[in-house]
Amino acid sequence: MRIDRALVLGLLLPLAGCVTTHTDSNPLGSKNMPPSSKADRALEGARVHTELGQRYLASGDLQKALAKLTIALQFDPNYAPAHTVIALVYERINHPVEAELHYRKAVALEPTKGDPNNNLGLFLCSTGRYAESYGYFQKAVADPLYQTPDIALTNQGICQLRNHEVVAAESSFRDAIARNANNSEALFQLAKALYLNNDAFRARAFIQRFDALGAPTAAALKLGYDIETRLGNQDGALTYKTRLQNQFPDSEQARALNTTVSQ
Repeated sequence: MRIDRALVLGLLLPLAGCVTTHTDSNPLGSKNMPPSSKADRALEGARVHTELGQRYLASGDLQKALAKLTIALQFDPNYAPAHTVIALVYERINHPVEAELHYRKAVALEPTKGDPNNNLGLFLCSTGRYAESYGYFQKAVADPLYQTPDIALTNQGICQLRNHEVVAAESSFRDAIARNANNSEALFQLAKALYLNNDAFRARAFIQRFDALGAPTAAALKLGYDIETRLGNQDGALTYKTRLQNQFPDSEQARALNTTVSQ
């Protein structure tokens, strides 16, 4: 598993998302009174076009998404959610300079809020600026109104693993799990960190907790196989191997095991 930029669609869908935006409680198409002042109308225009941009982004129409988000920022250049979503679009179309500008603008507009800080941290991590990303994840966690601090901590831990900081990553994942015992990504990543740190016995406990959530992945089953193999438990390793080959026969992990056996 890894930080997957597709998880950014947490701002659109109820995924274990890494990026979210603040949207007004008034839904698109509501029957409430129309905005009365010029500023209210500008804010409403930005909100509506941001939501339209989100919908186009979700459907994969990046051109229309970019057009709607550009209009949103014309209505209100200081509407932080529009900056977050357009940054994601720019990332998708491989324009990292523009993406970073908008992620940073969102943080400048909402410097203490969890979502924009987590978003910028993710972007920095994805571009290899691991140490710089940590501060933004910590700002996200420090926001008392941020609803998913465990996700920011998990993201930080993944970045620390990428930066070969295994002990620090373990601490981040443990903190994430302490806040949300059912954070499957943190459970998997902690098992991985412990395995990498030659602690297969404790790694087993966390991969079992991940498995108990009932959402197996090829990467997790392969890690379970590796852990049991290192512990010398041939029966346990065979169980993971069989599950991997049966449930994810076309996965990279299953092919790797098949190749190893055939050699």
